[in-house]
Amino acid sequence: MNGSRCTTGSDRTETSKVPAAIQQSVTTTRVDLHVKILDEQVARRAKARGIDVLVYAPHFTRLPTIEARARQFTDDDLLVVPAREVFTGDWRDRKHVLGIGLDEPIPDFIALDATMDELDRQDAATLVPHPDFLTVSLADDDLERYGEVIDAVEVYNPKHLPQHNRRAKELADSHGFPAFASSYAHLPGTIGEVWTAFDRPIESADDLVAALEAGADRTVKRRTGPRHQLRCALEFSHLGYENSWSKVDRLLLSGMEPTHPHHVAYDGTFDDVSVY
Repeated sequence: MNGSRCTTGSDRTETSKVPAAIQQSVTTTRVDLHVKILDEQVARRAKARGIDVLVYAPHFTRLPTIEARARQFTDDDLLVVPAREVFTGDWRDRKHVLGIGLDEPIPDFIALDATMDELDRQDAATLVPHPDFLTVSLADDDLERYGEVIDAVEVYNPKHLPQHNRRAKELADSHGFPAFASSYAHLPGTIGEVWTAFDRPIESADDLVAALEAGADRTVKRRTGPRHQLRCALEFSHLGYENSWSKVDRLLLSGMEPTHPHHVAYDGTFDDVSVY
């Protein structure tokens, strides 16, 4: 784990931690470090909002599919980096971990220890989304236990209520982790509402992984005002869909998840650490 100087929780979109005298010599890259959706509308909105990099990590989608879609929407104006938000554990004890820079697929529904070992083995950037949030997140003791593997902790996303953001920042600060923020967009309108500004050029997935693993200087940024609050309310409301009909469809109607460790795609590699 590497330390980083990071400004968080700003209510202004144009503030900078870089002295005015040298701002012109600094390259800033705006990265949305976690989105769930990707299509032409999303790509257009990201570019219009000045986002340079999107990290695309959809639910229950195998890595080759994510990689192909990321390539489809990457161009000279927008880099889309493939990633996996791995659902560790079973449905009663879920802990989500975001891996960026994977060389090989990692399934959902395996033990947290096994997930962290695999992320470490692949030298992927390991991020903690929405820490201590509801029942789907790494908690305080997890951050302590896996401190040598974790590269950054999320301190703001629109699905959080204010108390969740305060708690997330408290956890990142108390453990000394570099911070990040994301739109965590499940809805197209949320793209461009939140980003992490890195004080360096990021032109490839390798550049992003290197920045995260090095604890590169960054500033957490977000939009403010009534429109932003509306986007937050809509994203939070979307949790109801995710945890009702969407879950029923996944569990009862759709058969085996494509990212289930017993799926033929994983060739039995993770059978011994599967929780199902």
